[in-house]
Amino acid sequence: MRFVPLIPSCFDPVPWQSLAPLMLRWDGSLHDGWAPAARKGLEIHAVILPGLAPVEEALEVLRHGLGPDFLVLPVQKPENREAGFRLLRALETLLEATSGRGVKLALRLEGGAEAAVLDLLRQAHGDAVGFCWHPGIRDAEPLADRLWCGQCEPGSDLRSLQALGYRWDMAIEAEHPQDFRAKAALLEATHPTVLFPAEMPTTALGRPVVPDDSVVFGRHLQSEDPLLDRRQGRA
Repeated sequence: MRFVPLIPSCFDPVPWQSLAPLMLRWDGSLHDGWAPAARKGLEIHAVILPGLAPVEEALEVLRHGLGPDFLVLPVQKPENREAGFRLLRALETLLEATSGRGVKLALRLEGGAEAAVLDLLRQAHGDAVGFCWHPGIRDAEPLADRLWCGQCEPGSDLRSLQALGYRWDMAIEAEHPQDFRAKAALLEATHPTVLFPAEMPTTALGRPVVPDDSVVFGRHLQSEDPLLDRRQGRA
């Protein structure tokens, strides 16, 4: 798990460049230094939108050519069919707008909205849309195969997320680079890197995973003779 700074889009990027990749919280204004820095190769991992007018906000971010990996859209639980259709229309518009740009959409779900939104996306074949984890997520397991980014707080317990095998970027809000370094060091000390989930997933992209008995981890290649293993390049 890699901890990255999450800073407002109005901040000057210069003090943060050595800490890239970065995540931006879109506040409606963009410091003049961001677009030139992005053109010079500054890596912007994601931009988190306020979500008040997600389509307009996302199109404004795209207009600046920042080249983020993800646009993160806050999403509430659809309370009725009309709300569900509005969400799908917005996602369809944004998928068209991001096509060919290398930008993916990640939903930052309201706590408790996981099942309803997953069901909606499944019906609409919305496999191209992923998710952004945050501490309010009640059950991350159904989202595990499409968790593309995350945001946490200094006191967040990430062990359940690690158990799912999550090892990508995790954003921490910070006002100053030193503030970020201190928060990241604390989280890194309590959450060492994991490479594999505690248990292999039973679903992928909403579909059951069929175990493959021919896939093994190589233990059968180890013989009782360590010398023979070394000769055959197994040790």
